[in-house]
Amino acid sequence: MRQVAFFGDSKRIQNRVTVFDTTLRDGEQTPGVSFTRDEKISIAHQLSEIGVHVIEAGFPASSADEKEFVKQIASEGLKSSICGLARATRADVEACADCGVDMIHVFIPTSEVQRVHTIRKTHEEVVDITRSVVRFARDRADQVMFSAMDATRTGMAELTEVYRVAVDAGATIINVPDTVGVASPSSMRALVSSLAESIACPIDVHCHNDFGMAVANTISAVEGGASQVQVTVNGMGERAGNADIAQTVMALESIYGIRTGISTERLVETSRMVSHFSGISVGPTQPVVGDNAFAHESGIHAQGVLAEASTFEPGIMTPEMVGHRRRLKLGKHVGRHAVARMLSDAHIVAKESELDEIVAQVKEISNRGRKVTENDLYGIADTVIGGAGVEKIIVLNDIAVINGNHIMATATVRASVDGKETVCCRIGNGPVDAAMKAVIGIVPEVLVLKEFSVSAMSGGSDAIGHVSIAVEDAKGRIYDAGASSDDIVLASAEAMINALNLVYRLKKGE
Repeated sequence: MRQVAFFGDSKRIQNRVTVFDTTLRDGEQTPGVSFTRDEKISIAHQLSEIGVHVIEAGFPASSADEKEFVKQIASEGLKSSICGLARATRADVEACADCGVDMIHVFIPTSEVQRVHTIRKTHEEVVDITRSVVRFARDRADQVMFSAMDATRTGMAELTEVYRVAVDAGATIINVPDTVGVASPSSMRALVSSLAESIACPIDVHCHNDFGMAVANTISAVEGGASQVQVTVNGMGERAGNADIAQTVMALESIYGIRTGISTERLVETSRMVSHFSGISVGPTQPVVGDNAFAHESGIHAQGVLAEASTFEPGIMTPEMVGHRRRLKLGKHVGRHAVARMLSDAHIVAKESELDEIVAQVKEISNRGRKVTENDLYGIADTVIGGAGVEKIIVLNDIAVINGNHIMATATVRASVDGKETVCCRIGNGPVDAAMKAVIGIVPEVLVLKEFSVSAMSGGSDAIGHVSIAVEDAKGRIYDAGASSDDIVLASAEAMINALNLVYRLKKGE
């Protein structure tokens, strides 16, 4: 792999960096997020399976339920080491030890602003507490991490002293937290490099994203000599969150050639699991895992990647490496090459003049502010070429929805699937949800609704609404479709029917 060039002491960069994931602790501190017991266990198993070295399962002393959750995760027999967080008190350490964790993570504020206003201790008192509690923790666990909370706002002399005391007391790794995200990449590298020179202990780093530099600061810490990085899935965490696991791992692996041991091809899968459990969607432009991370609309970009992917993609990171897929998108900037490829994938052949007209109509629709789906493209092709539209393998014959303020919404769909009539009935959270589930239920294909949006095409109580959706199959392929009607339930059902027809058409001949 290609390695990055930078100014500094390259001898400090490790050949291998381990990954400490704190999604279940700091990630769950994201406002509004609360994982259930089963969700926590599922996430822990997922993290262990993809190769995370240490999982911070939670903060046992914070509540009885949290302690039980951490204890359960520690008993699951995972390949990852399980860590519990503890304030610098014996009671917190005992709570971690009671859970049977592999590592106890002890922290104490060290910056003046936090010492004075949160724990009301002098530096000397912090040093004494660190010595006593770390020694106590080491008697109860083979691995002890010590964090000087708010390290990046702590004086260098005081910070070095407290870390040395922690190591002398038995800490097996020290963590350097940028607690409020105020470090810069250059300052973080200098800080870690200085600590690496004076303290004979592995260094871990925990960066917050208040100024959008958590990943950059984490990478710079590795340049300075850190051998472990703390991350969360989707960059979740307090305030603006933490360093994102996918971005951090792929930067280390692809740019620096540093091995992390993470199964990178499962990063998108992991991101989607945590997004589902947390209720926080991943933005389309999120690096590595976002839906648009490998999507191309601009004509010159699409033409380039069709000829050679590395023209407008990193090259050293491909969609397949992270469990993603390359996507061509329709819009006002689309070019002929992308449209021709999308038509070809659907077994539609257009003449040069027909292709020009199809592209012009796609751009015209987009210029009116409407999203153009693949289904729209094939409808346009049907009009321009004649007989080239989406083959109607699935035809909606009838839909009936029962809904009320005292009954669960229920939808019944009757459709023809490849000439055979099929009926499916589903309940849902409202009539639209029920209708969509009933339509999906008429086919055996495993599909997940990824996007759903409604826009008004006219005014008044009888306004025409346009429904745009995207569904994803088991292989991660995403299909866009839409439909319009003055009945949103019917438009939603027809949009899903259009999506299903896309699925079957594009799979034809595979």
